[in-house]
Amino acid sequence: MERKLASVKVAYRYWGARRAMKGVMQPQHGSPPPMPDRLFRRYAIYYTPAPSPLARFGAAWLGHDIASGTSVFHPQNIKGLPAAITDLTETPRRYGFHATIKPPFRLAADASPEALMDALEQFCADQPPVALDGAELARFGRFLAIAATGDTAALTRLAAHTVHQFDIFRAPPNAAEIARHQRPQISAAEAKNLRLWGYPHVMEQFRWHMTLTGKRPARETAQIQTALAPIIAPMLAPPPVIDALSLVGEDADGGFHLIHRAPLRG
Repeated sequence: MERKLASVKVAYRYWGARRAMKGVMQPQHGSPPPMPDRLFRRYAIYYTPAPSPLARFGAAWLGHDIASGTSVFHPQNIKGLPAAITDLTETPRRYGFHATIKPPFRLAADASPEALMDALEQFCADQPPVALDGAELARFGRFLAIAATGDTAALTRLAAHTVHQFDIFRAPPNAAEIARHQRPQISAAEAKNLRLWGYPHVMEQFRWHMTLTGKRPARETAQIQTALAPIIAPMLAPPPVIDALSLVGEDADGGFHLIHRAPLRG
């Protein structure tokens, strides 16, 4: 733990030195906003889409707008669903419409939310946007999500780089957090990721997706896919561009809120 806290201090000096070398004390495109007064129990780095038809649909479908932190009415005109939207989206609702880049984590003892947000802004200043080859509505086992298609190498590299660079801000997982992911079917590679990075589905096991439902029976998942495909397909043409990374926080009730969306400017 002492080595990790020392790494956090090194990171703070690193970001400060980088700003000094640029000859400015604030990023050229504006500094991050002040941290909100709300205290969050965990943080994560997500992709959240900029305001768009896709972003609005995702918020309404889930019933939670991560950008405003408010509840949203579900759409009323979708036919052919096997259950009420509020039931289909109960599990992913609190996370908001997003794709996970660095999974939720508690802050290390010597880390601060302000340093984390500043580090994200500086990190994103060096990273180029990533244009997806394509995106589609897909089944992930028993749940439904929007998934990237085609060549995802650049996206996987960005996610891996983010997980690695910001791990100095992550507190070691406790026994309950490890147990939650240590399932009988976990692969050797996923177990290694859990041990090193606190989450199994990162690095080579990463697959970019934006979750739309909780786990449902296969028959229901197929019905939902049939109902949503014609609605979502036009929103995915052209495919999304990963143009920013978002710092989000989890409140005491388990809901996630957008804190800051940092543009990728490299």
